[in-house]
Amino acid sequence: MKAWIEKALSYLDKSLGKIASELNEIDWKITLSPNNDKLCKHISAFANLPGGGYLAFGIDDKSGKIIGVNKTEADNIVDRLASLSRDGLDPLVSIDHSIETFRGIEILLIHIKESAIKPVHLKGGTIEDSYIRSGGTTRKASRQDVGALMLNSKTPTWEELHTSKLLNEVEVITLLEYDKILELLKKPVPSNIPEIIKWLIDEKMIVDVDGKGYYISNFGAIAAAKDLSRFDSLSRKVVRLIKYEGKNKAAGSKEYPGTKGYAIGFEGLIQFVKGILPGSEVIKNSLRQETSVYPEIALRELIANILIHQDFTIRGTGPMIEIFEDRIEFTNPGKLLPTKKLDRLIRTTPESRNEILASAFRRYNICEERGSGFEKAVIAIELFGLPPLKFEEMESSFKVTMYSPRKFADMSNEERIEACYQHSIIEYYGNGGFNNASLRKRFGMHDKQAAQVSKLIKDAIDLGKIKSKDPDSESKKFSLYVPYWA
Repeated sequence: MKAWIEKALSYLDKSLGKIASELNEIDWKITLSPNNDKLCKHISAFANLPGGGYLAFGIDDKSGKIIGVNKTEADNIVDRLASLSRDGLDPLVSIDHSIETFRGIEILLIHIKESAIKPVHLKGGTIEDSYIRSGGTTRKASRQDVGALMLNSKTPTWEELHTSKLLNEVEVITLLEYDKILELLKKPVPSNIPEIIKWLIDEKMIVDVDGKGYYISNFGAIAAAKDLSRFDSLSRKVVRLIKYEGKNKAAGSKEYPGTKGYAIGFEGLIQFVKGILPGSEVIKNSLRQETSVYPEIALRELIANILIHQDFTIRGTGPMIEIFEDRIEFTNPGKLLPTKKLDRLIRTTPESRNEILASAFRRYNICEERGSGFEKAVIAIELFGLPPLKFEEMESSFKVTMYSPRKFADMSNEERIEACYQHSIIEYYGNGGFNNASLRKRFGMHDKQAAQVSKLIKDAIDLGKIKSKDPDSESKKFSLYVPYWA
């Protein structure tokens, strides 16, 4: 027996006591009213009620006498209420049903579930077209009632919203590459369609609509769509990859459009990017080998970052990777969250606009643990001898630039100071601070260049980027330095 049925029968038994009277939680009727508007008001009221409510069919609504229903009549009632719950209200309402024997007679019970998003109102109207239960009857909500409902409402995230029309099981599994997600999770593919559908519901990729069909959620499509262009609202959210011939956009370029959902297409995207990047020859085991000038871990983290942290509500644009002769620019729609600062993005408390997507990418082993993405990227670019990452907040987007290798002498003073600051963060969390020797190693410099590094450290201190860990220490040779905020 479903958990809600016992509660519904208890309410029904109470309402049909010595003096029959309907309660806020349950309403009983002989059969379905022909008035769709009236039915939508009842559904709205129960969906706005804490815990939801129940309709019992097969009971005389005047005398409380139990009449009963047959299966054909029950099926018609369920179909019509499901259609109204889906198409007559905003947001849509979820219902469940069961035919139960009550006092020896079969009746139909309808469970109208409480909506997390309130107020539920008539479709085509405003939130003022909302209804509530009061004194065992349904009435229009007052402005005060609407305000109270809004306080008790959960705002849906972008990932939870629907991006498809109502689909059947076959249509769902045709549009989503669910087997690839299961492969990422190292789980076997279920042996039948009902099990696949249940897993997709549990994974929040689809939403069951009272057994009448399924909506694919934005998360389901953006993570696992075989072709994002099949979803009108997401077709512009595909990853744009552009390779330019020179150091600016004036030279020739070639665009490589993507189509797959982010999770199932991530590994292919990484390998494709690596394949078109410039490389350098190294000698290994007496053989010449081609290796990328950019660290793969940094590529992975920076690409994952633009996918996860973009603002999906900005229409007409999506994440972009632009490859130039001397750098790669990673851009996503949306500015930084208000709690974030440009110089505090490395190793800070993680926050995301899209927590369902961020959590999924971690579970799918696509990106590293929370808050470590930029840190791992910086560690990797230091090992590869690259200039520091450059973070830029634009009018409606955020951009990270990773440069190709450059010697200390070829970096601007601004770049050297930023590299010093980023190095201070990595060493602060790893070793408690950095010194002249570790910074020389980061730049690939020898001992004779210690004076140049000392001057750089002084410049970084003067600009307020770093500070001495022990200001009272008289020894400069063994001094440790930390970020200004440490």
